[in-house]
Amino acid sequence: MRTDERKKAPTIAIRAGLMLALLAGPATAGQLADAAIKAEALAASGDAVGAHDVMRTAISDFSATLPFSIGKAVFVAADPAGYAMYDPKPDAQFKPGEALVSYVEPVGLSWKPASETGKLQSHFTVDLDILSASGEVLASQKAFGDFTFTGFFRNQEIYATLTTDVSGAAAGDYILRFHFNDLNSGKTASVDQKFTISAPQTP
Repeated sequence: MRTDERKKAPTIAIRAGLMLALLAGPATAGQLADAAIKAEALAASGDAVGAHDVMRTAISDFSATLPFSIGKAVFVAADPAGYAMYDPKPDAQFKPGEALVSYVEPVGLSWKPASETGKLQSHFTVDLDILSASGEVLASQKAFGDFTFTGFFRNQEIYATLTTDVSGAAAGDYILRFHFNDLNSGKTASVDQKFTISAPQTP
């Protein structure tokens, strides 16, 4: 994944972090309740690992029935250490030349069998637009991120760390818009983040 700094302004870079979880068939809310009862019984009998696996499978199954969407999108002070392991930026005010670091969680990604026996695969891309406060598109980057995750489990703890360089942009209010494209299902989910670039400080 690359951007051409000579042709694209502002420049965009993206990094994604992930972990892997468990596959099973579609679940209903009733199945979640049944799984909770089973997990409680296993835990009471001393089988903590079995209880954990039952609930992880149930959550994975239920998540497969959810619409593709964005669960969280926040500006962060630095790259996250892992899923939900981040320090939120106290505000959306940025100094001239300061990079925008976004932590974004997609929800309801689709998984399909991978070429490797027994494994599953999720595949999505991310597009980006930068808009003025009035909604005018100032810059775009299509499919600058292309992510394929392959493993034995259907992961529910996927996040993307998106770093956007807006160097050279004038002081003012803007909108950062991400489009997540689930290539397995053909569905798209978008999220906006408003931000402000402060005026340069005079000596």
